[in-house]
Amino acid sequence: MRFFAIILFVIMHLHANAQVDPSWIMPVRERAEWVDKMLEYRIDSLLPQLMEREGVDMWILISREYNEDPVMKTMLPSSWLSARRRTMMVFNRPKDGSPLEKIAIARYSVGSLLKGEWNIDVHPDQWEALVSYIESRDPSNIAINISEDFGLADGLVQTEYKAFMEKLSPKYKDRVISGEDIAIAWLETRSEVEMEIYPLLTRIGHNILKEAFSSEVITPGVTSTDDVVWWLRQRVVELGLKTWFHPTVSLQRGDDANKLRSFSTRPGIQIIEKGDLLHVDFGITYLRLNTDQQQHFYVPRDGETTVPDYLSVAFERGNRLQDILTESFDIKKSGNEILSDALTQAEKEGIVASIYTHPIGFHGHAAGPTIGMWDQQDGVPGKGDYKMYYNTAYSIELNASSEIEEWGKIIRIMLEEDGIFTKDGFYYPDGRQDEIYLVK
Repeated sequence: MRFFAIILFVIMHLHANAQVDPSWIMPVRERAEWVDKMLEYRIDSLLPQLMEREGVDMWILISREYNEDPVMKTMLPSSWLSARRRTMMVFNRPKDGSPLEKIAIARYSVGSLLKGEWNIDVHPDQWEALVSYIESRDPSNIAINISEDFGLADGLVQTEYKAFMEKLSPKYKDRVISGEDIAIAWLETRSEVEMEIYPLLTRIGHNILKEAFSSEVITPGVTSTDDVVWWLRQRVVELGLKTWFHPTVSLQRGDDANKLRSFSTRPGIQIIEKGDLLHVDFGITYLRLNTDQQQHFYVPRDGETTVPDYLSVAFERGNRLQDILTESFDIKKSGNEILSDALTQAEKEGIVASIYTHPIGFHGHAAGPTIGMWDQQDGVPGKGDYKMYYNTAYSIELNASSEIEEWGKIIRIMLEEDGIFTKDGFYYPDGRQDEIYLVK
């Protein structure tokens, strides 16, 4: 744990400015060390608890090169950019309570974590080697990654599923179960160390946005929304990071020609002018974890030194809606229940709300309870029925609509901030935007 302690010491001493300090971002080799140690910690310390919680005796992941199960991708060591040939990962909970067995039925060991156990002199056929191992352990159930509702838990392709089931004896075919719950548990649950690294990730994202929405990048009457989008993409590359989706920058202004658009359409390219309310949607990937952030910036008119009060009041409604939603979080409460409770309370308070919050972690739109979608405000069957657990992370994504008399129109305050839910409650690792920022 010494390696983690050193990195966390750095995080604790982040200084608050609007620039991204390059020292916050590790060189590639050190990132690889982090990823491998984090993976080892998760498999050795976290996975046994999750398998016990979900009642899974044996969990099998099977993928061929370049067609990896999304879960397997999160279990590959840093030096593996893909599976090799056909990779079979097996995690078995011994009946006598011994430590978790973790092996690979493959010609290669998977890094130092999963030892390759396929002896072709004994079992020339890889499937027979897998079946032999299963029979030697005699698990009461065998979880494989098949799921109707969660794409991230549905990584076993039809060809591999068919071959697997054909090789199993009837005795073990009857023990095969969906690995949906254990797959989601693995993907959504954040370890203590990952929760402590999230302040760094969210700080990097916030500061990149502050750099982008400044006079260093934006010149009213000249700079387009698309110019800012590509500045963001370039800045991320320069920092040695990645984006997991193409950012968007849009604007709302006080003219009748600029109406509310549907969420199914992307904003067109527009020239940024003084008096515009800008909106950005942006996310980065670092250390195999993701951020997803939406914020608002105001381009002041000549003589303005603050954001107009009518916009600030509208923004406050957005912050209140965030609070209403996170106050509705509760252990074992489903995403649909949380959505319903939050929308009911928002209506009581006169807030015109739309909530479409999702988990975040190894993926941007990650595994776990979906809490609304922009076009499904009555609940999301399947993914919205999944229950909430502690030590999970969410992108608090929503909007509150307000009528702006000064503009003669309705605007949306569209917010998204990353936060973590634990037994002590919900919190934002790097805080949240609590006012509209000026483009200075």
